[in-house]
Amino acid sequence: MTVKYLVRTPLFPLYSDLRACVRAWADEPVPLVLDLHNKLMELTGTPQSPVDWTDPDTWIPERLDGEHARLARKLWAASGKRTNPRHVYGNYLLINSAGLLAQEQGVYRLTDRSNAFLADDATLVEELDRNEGLPRILALLAEKASAKRSDLLDDWGNYLAQVSKITSLSMIKDTLRRRLLNLVERGLVDRDGNRYSLSEAGRTYLKALGEQVSPAEQKVIGPSPSEIDAASAIAAHNKVAREALVGRAFEHFVKELLEAMDYENVQVTKQSGDKGVDVVANFQFGITEIKEVVQVKRSELTVRRPLIDQLRGALPYHGAIRGTLITLGRFAKGVEEAALFPGAAPITLIDGERLVDLVERHEVGLRKKPAYLLEINEAFFAEKNLEDLTDGAMIASDN
Repeated sequence: MTVKYLVRTPLFPLYSDLRACVRAWADEPVPLVLDLHNKLMELTGTPQSPVDWTDPDTWIPERLDGEHARLARKLWAASGKRTNPRHVYGNYLLINSAGLLAQEQGVYRLTDRSNAFLADDATLVEELDRNEGLPRILALLAEKASAKRSDLLDDWGNYLAQVSKITSLSMIKDTLRRRLLNLVERGLVDRDGNRYSLSEAGRTYLKALGEQVSPAEQKVIGPSPSEIDAASAIAAHNKVAREALVGRAFEHFVKELLEAMDYENVQVTKQSGDKGVDVVANFQFGITEIKEVVQVKRSELTVRRPLIDQLRGALPYHGAIRGTLITLGRFAKGVEEAALFPGAAPITLIDGERLVDLVERHEVGLRKKPAYLLEINEAFFAEKNLEDLTDGAMIASDN
C-alpha cells in the first residue's frame, strides 16, 4: 500500500480555534485573511516599543486600522475572546488544505462541509484526525500508563519519517506538542503537569478508529483494538505496582536507589540531629569524589521554597557541596529557580513522577516479567507467496 502524506499542517491548531476562524472568515475576502497575518508578522515591535500580544483588546486598536482591525476584532469577538488573531496561521493552512471553507471568486463561503465541522460531525473530525496523524499519538499513549513528550518523541519521529516530509527535530517536537494540546482540549488525552495519558474517551475513540481501517492502514496508525486492550491492561497493572512501590520504607528505599545509580558510601542518617537530611552519599564526578545530601518527603503536598533553603543550609554540616530533594508530591512555582540560584549550591529536584521513572529504569524493588503479544509475520508469508509464484513460473517454462 502506498501511504499518502499525513501530518501536513505543522502549526496544528486547537479545533476550538479552528471553528472560530471558520465562523469569522466566512464571507470575508481570502486575500484579506492572509494579508492580516502578514501584517501582524511585520509588527515585531522594538525594544523601546515592544508589542504585548497577550491582550488583543489592547493591541488591535493600537496596531491595526481599517479592514485589518475590523477582521481581527471580528475573530476575537466570535471566539468569545479565546482565539488570539495573532496566532491563527495554522488555522488558515488547515482550513485550505481540508476544504473547511470554499473559495468563490476570492471570498470564503460556508459549505455543507463547513457546517458539518462546526457541528462537530464525527465522520469529518475522524477524517481530519487521520489526515494529521492524531490516531498515532493516541496509539503511542495506549501502550503507556503516562508519558512525557520526550518519551513519545522517537516513535513519533519514526512515524513522521514514513508518512510526512517533516524531518527537522524542532518540527517533530512542535508537531507533537500541538497535537497533544488538541487532544487534551477534546478530552481524549489527560494531562497532569508534563505527563500525558490516554483518557477513557480517548481509548474508546482509538478502538473505534482501529475497527474502521484496513489491516494495511492499521500498521501505519498503530495497534489493533485487541492490542490496545492488552497494552492497556499491562499499563494499568504497572501503574498500580509503581505507585505502591514508593510507599515502602522510603529512606532505605532511596538508599537502594542511589546505590543502583552508582553512588557510594550511602548512609541513612539518624532521625535526630541530621539538619533535615535523610541520606548522605558520595558520588564520583570525573576525577573528583563529591558528597551529596538527600532529603526525602513522603507527603504528596506541594514543596515550597523554605525547604530548599533548609536543605542548602544543611550542606556545610555534612561537608557536602550539593543536595537533592525527593518528594512524592510536586514543587511549587519558583522552586526550580531557587534550586539552581546563581552562586548557590545546586539542589536537584525529584518529584514523584521522576522518582518512579528512576526506580523503573534501575529496577530497584521492581522486576520485569515478560508479556508477549503474538502477531502475524507478514514478511514471512509474502516471501512464501513469492517463492510459490517463482516455482510455478519455472514449472510452466519447463513445460
